[in-house]
Amino acid sequence: MVFKEAYIPYGGYWSTPFCRWQGSFQNLHAIKFAAEISKGFLEEKAISPKEFDELILGITIPQTHNFYGTPWLAGMIGAEYITGPMIGQACSTGVKSVEVAAHEIERGGFKNILVICADRCSNGPLLVYPNPQAPGATMDKESWVWDNFGYDPFAKNAMIETAENVAKEAGITKEEQDKITFLRNTQYKDALKDDQAFQKRYMITPIEVKDRRGRKVLATVKGDEGIYPTTLEGLQKLKPVLPEGTVTYGTQTYPADANCGIIVTTRERAKKMGRDEGIEVRVVSYAEGRAKKGYMAMAIVPAGRRALEQAGISMADVRVTKTHTPFAVNDIYFCREMDIDWKDMNNFGCSLVYGHPQGPTAARLIIELIEELAMKGGGYGLFDGCAAGDSAAAMVLEVRVE
Repeated sequence: MVFKEAYIPYGGYWSTPFCRWQGSFQNLHAIKFAAEISKGFLEEKAISPKEFDELILGITIPQTHNFYGTPWLAGMIGAEYITGPMIGQACSTGVKSVEVAAHEIERGGFKNILVICADRCSNGPLLVYPNPQAPGATMDKESWVWDNFGYDPFAKNAMIETAENVAKEAGITKEEQDKITFLRNTQYKDALKDDQAFQKRYMITPIEVKDRRGRKVLATVKGDEGIYPTTLEGLQKLKPVLPEGTVTYGTQTYPADANCGIIVTTRERAKKMGRDEGIEVRVVSYAEGRAKKGYMAMAIVPAGRRALEQAGISMADVRVTKTHTPFAVNDIYFCREMDIDWKDMNNFGCSLVYGHPQGPTAARLIIELIEELAMKGGGYGLFDGCAAGDSAAAMVLEVRVE
């Protein structure tokens, strides 16, 4: 899909810190938490909820009353007269949600859309399904988060096995994975310099986490939570998770909890709502890809190439690249196939380092892509990331700085 009319106001977005699952955000209802953060963001920016004519909710893990998702969320932020779809496309939920919003702007159906992505991997639901034909009419059950990490019903393997399949076929070694993981952690430290100067361009902090009654402050979250200090020597000492494998616990991401928001609108409105009228952010193209069974990391290459082709540019024209990186294998394979250097992408970190709350992951990476492009004086940026089912989604954005 190619876009000409869909814009994101510069600064018209936010992300909470990403907290490792079972951390400070573990007991917060994902939709209620997103409503609280969204409402505060709009108040701070002096944007009335009444200005939006659609709300899109990206969410992949059920929460209590999830059935009422988008209209419920709209009501909680003060936009009770609008609604919109709930989108769940595994790790691609964030970028797909932005694409759906851009499509609505492009066709002229709506003028101002708020995209909110929220998930809580912590304390995921245990679902029970009736099975009258089972012995004793016992129930089938599913741990929504854990069981789906561990088994793809089509490819019949776990997520980590897809990384090992790609590593084996592409000849990607443990040594390479250790080195690129250390590099990504080093790049992330740049986002923390000068009192988190880069992250403060978009991240909402501090966040006070209160008890269920809303009285007692249990924690104050000032940044991403759960990141371990990483050294190359430490990574090299870790053993692979699977026998005869190459992927360790250090060279893969971890589940997290968070929410993000992005406004998608027309060019005229974007100028009025942005924090700098001299900076324009346009959604240019979107594409999807799929790999053969059990080779998830490979899907990012066809997705990225299609997005670039639709945008009418090549990888050489891209100034900033951000990827969802559940495994270090992903970035190594991507760099080989797209002919770029490891260090020329994922500046300021990526999901390999700061975790993966699923729905919000791609949204935060898109936000960071925009901010880095603005810092560099504009140009094209590429987001690309794999998702469950050996699939991937990619988006090209353009930032123009006057």
